[in-house]
Amino acid sequence: MTKFGDLINVEIPVLIDFYAQWSEEEEEPTGAVLRDVVAALGDKAKVIKIDIQKNEILANALKVKGNPTFVIYKNGVMKWRQSGEQDANTLITLVQQYV
Repeated sequence: MTKFGDLINVEIPVLIDFYAQWSEEEEEPTGAVLRDVVAALGDKAKVIKIDIQKNEILANALKVKGNPTFVIYKNGVMKWRQSGEQDANTLITLVQQYV
């Protein structure tokens, strides 16, 4: 949890994708979307993927139930949260509100 606090307690927006990959062969569906978000935002924001299966304590503490769940933090404060698929343009627009 301390590491998570360090990740989100920064002055730039942090977009987190809480996801679960159910099989080794299957690509995590939001991977391509996040690549587009990173390309568009550059160093104006951080984009982090967190596997909820490997980080169950954190996922439970944040009550992450849907896959995927996207969250935006800035200065350690949650600014936006939504479960379900999102397109790159929506995520870019949302993050840019907090740049």
